[in-house]
Amino acid sequence: MTDFHDRASGLDSPPIGLFNIVPDESADLPQPIRGLMVTTGGDVALVTLSGAAGVLPSLAPGVQYAIRARAVRATGTTATGLVGLV
Repeated sequence: MTDFHDRASGLDSPPIGLFNIVPDESADLPQPIRGLMVTTGGDVALVTLSGAAGVLPSLAPGVQYAIRARAVRATGTTATGLVGLV
């Protein structure tokens, strides 16, 4: 078995951490995410690393969505149980 403990993680690597996200109208996330999951499906309003704002519609629970984002907004977000992957 390969030991990946001492290898650098790149954007093509699986996530190495996660945290719960509480949507907020003005605050950025504690760190940018590279993926997103929800426990209850719905829409997620976010701001990408490039600064583009938009809504990811009809996300399904349990699916890892690849998105690099710096903020998740409350207005427009109907999904719950948001988890940021880093």
